Amino acid sequence: MIDLHSHILPGLDDGAATMEDSINMAKAAISEGITTIVATPHHKNGRYVNRKVEIEAAVDEVNQQFQKNGIDLQVLPGQECRIFGELMEDYHESEILTLNNSKYLFIEFPSASVPRYAKELLYSIQLQGIVPIIVHPERNQELMEHPDKLYELVKDGALTQVTAASVCGKFGKKIQSFTAEIIEANLTHFVASDAHNIINRNFHMKTAYDTIQEKYGEEMVYFYMENSQLVLENKHVMVDQPQKIHRRKKLFGLF
Repeated sequence: MIDLHSHILPGLDDGAATMEDSINMAKAAISEGITTIVATPHHKNGRYVNRKVEIEAAVDEVNQQFQKNGIDLQVLPGQECRIFGELMEDYHESEILTLNNSKYLFIEFPSASVPRYAKELLYSIQLQGIVPIIVHPERNQELMEHPDKLYELVKDGALTQVTAASVCGKFGKKIQSFTAEIIEANLTHFVASDAHNIINRNFHMKTAYDTIQEKYGEEMVYFYMENSQLVLENKHVMVDQPQKIHRRKKLFGLF
């Protein structure tokens, strides 16, 4: 199993604090059947700046430590980049890191909003041969309240990745319900952990895929698993026709 989104590198952000934490996370990942994990530390989210060269060095170090400790988990380089206007300028200056140096780039929105320039910037990114993947859209307040905005971004070529814990209900029923709406409307293309630790932000990948198989069938599980593999191989991923999310209108404050 491949996990495209994790904070397993020690001391870079709000994920693993020490190499011991990284090793414990690796053991937890292996116990779920994960064999390959992409390290995606935060970049320019207001708290952390993790540039491409620094991330690649940290990935090399963690892989060496895993090998020394007999941990059979491959870590690949990536980055969770908060959206900002000069993103592509930084990409051309080799500060921005795609997933495993592919054409796929993680883009994070602020948790409560979608910047007004997002649609134009995501389109501009695609014109330069990069495919943006919006991470955890199900946890964005504006998209939750206005799902048509997510539909428009996906219709225009952006991809998305939902969090395994959201599928399982670990962030609450409201986020779990929106995650299901996103899946059912073909508005997401990957499931990944966004794991930060083994206490309250664990992987939950096996449970998420079990849930998806039970609700939507084995083909849906294959769709997400195969897409993760295709990203690492820098190949075109599978995309279904996106649909708008339709909700019943409220009547006197009730559904």
